[in-house]
Amino acid sequence: MQKTFIGPHLRRLRVERGETQGAMAKVLGISPSYVNLLENNERSVSVQVLLRLFDAYGVDWRDIAEEDGTAQLSDLRAVIQDPLFTQTRPDLPQLRAALVHAPALVHSFMTLYRSYAVVSDQLLSLTESGAPQVSSSPEAAVHDVFRRNRNHFRELEEAAESFWPQPIERDELYVTLKRRLRDSLGVNVRVCRVEDLPGALREYDDSRREILLSEALDQPNRTFQLVHMAGLLEQRALLDALIQRSGIRDPRGVARLRVELANYFAAAVLMPYTAFLAEARASKYDFDHISTRFGVSFEQACHRATTLQREGAQGVPFFFLRIDKGGNVTKRFNATDFHLAEYGGACPRLDVHTSFRTPGRIVPQFVEMPDRSQFFVFSRTVDRPTWERHTQDNRLAVAMGCAIGFAPEIGYAEGFSVSSARMTQIGINCRICPRANCDQRAHQAAILTQPVDELRRGVTRFDVS
Repeated sequence: MQKTFIGPHLRRLRVERGETQGAMAKVLGISPSYVNLLENNERSVSVQVLLRLFDAYGVDWRDIAEEDGTAQLSDLRAVIQDPLFTQTRPDLPQLRAALVHAPALVHSFMTLYRSYAVVSDQLLSLTESGAPQVSSSPEAAVHDVFRRNRNHFRELEEAAESFWPQPIERDELYVTLKRRLRDSLGVNVRVCRVEDLPGALREYDDSRREILLSEALDQPNRTFQLVHMAGLLEQRALLDALIQRSGIRDPRGVARLRVELANYFAAAVLMPYTAFLAEARASKYDFDHISTRFGVSFEQACHRATTLQREGAQGVPFFFLRIDKGGNVTKRFNATDFHLAEYGGACPRLDVHTSFRTPGRIVPQFVEMPDRSQFFVFSRTVDRPTWERHTQDNRLAVAMGCAIGFAPEIGYAEGFSVSSARMTQIGINCRICPRANCDQRAHQAAILTQPVDELRRGVTRFDVS
């Protein structure tokens, strides 16, 4: 049996009941010194003591021995990857020991770091736009929710698995969805001309119980939009519960989270977990093949791959970035410790930015972060709906990546020797990247205090001697 430590839970239980350690020891039939050792996580708790806790206090042992350390450890590991901790970064055993022996201190540290991250974002905003943000953005808040859930929502997966009462042929999905919406919800679907739905791809008119789809949408995206709307309408109670649990209260964040959860549901319906995982493994994550097999877009297939985190049936843990031609990250999901996917994306040495030169082609790359963690990344442009001639070139680029240890499972890495692959050194972004003499540096990094050498001109004007 794995050792279980319940110190903070036991102390809280005792304090809430106004008992001394001696009084609790008497109730549990153990010595006061043993209670003290348990509370300080100097001893693991036995099954017998857990059962006595249940009998004496009516507390389910699973509540106080809940194994939530995996998510906490993942969050803590992601935080200490910040270049701020390069010189003093604790190792994995130290992090685990901190979670076991000083959970309150870890919680305080995480709170402090998140406050630091928010202030850093505000300072960057002040520097770049002249006006600080007053709070974190809805996008950042939603990303935090997905991160805390390891980009996987069991309830949405279960709802998606029961969406179809019987198997549906792929070429009948769209028509079947229209019929379902009409018969079950009294909602009709109508495809509109571009000029009748200006600037929009889909609208829902609740008063007329009608979904309007733009003719600019191709068939896969029309199908996706209908499943998305079915999720919003049929799964309202489930979405409300997940939003309530998220802790987001700002109306902008709530609305954005509802949209992203409905997108998750739609992807789970169109790409069932078990079948998608099997196809991904069999094809070595060939996303062109997968998108064809499931009748979805390349981007939708990539996004779905980041959610394969079901316990006991996990896929390769990926991160996902979507970037526009200006270098702005317009969507991000992360099931890895790749902190560029958490806080950055603007590094010009990441080839996702150059993939616009070769539209539709996969661009593979091996990269190394300042902390020496290594990843395999592949990028490709994706097309957006076009409805008039001056919107023809509105491509975006997506980047998918995983820890280098998973590269042999990815078909796009075939032909490379992982052990001797050329690593491109990248960073989160120039303002906080510690690589002093990078030939792509655009800003003097805030964390580099050494002044530039006024008697020397390096590759860039920010080089230091």
